[in-house]
Amino acid sequence: MEFVIQASPQMLYQYLATPSGLSEWFADNVNSRGEKFIFIWDGAEEEAKMIKRKSDEFVKFTWEDADDDAYFEMKIIVDEITKDVSLFITDFAEEDEVEESKMLWTNQVSSLKQVLGSK
Repeated sequence: MEFVIQASPQMLYQYLATPSGLSEWFADNVNSRGEKFIFIWDGAEEEAKMIKRKSDEFVKFTWEDADDDAYFEMKIIVDEITKDVSLFITDFAEEDEVEESKMLWTNQVSSLKQVLGSK
């Protein structure tokens, strides 16, 4: 999924790669120890590992309890001509959960835009 975000890549990256940034829009609370991130929603914890990152460009996580190679990635792309900043999200979902997953990401990114003061 692609979302246009009115923010600098540097600012946006802080909200994608740090526990304090992620806890402002992605989860109720986020803790980390090294590459391990603990996301907390309504008291339930989910562990993920940050498996790749490149400053101001992308972060990639895998869920600790996933049985397959599923991951979710948040990539920042800047259009060279217009300088528009877009957030590309790649996530894995079961076939019957795709629409629900899209709706969840749309809502989460809407929260991110509010935090950033983006439209």
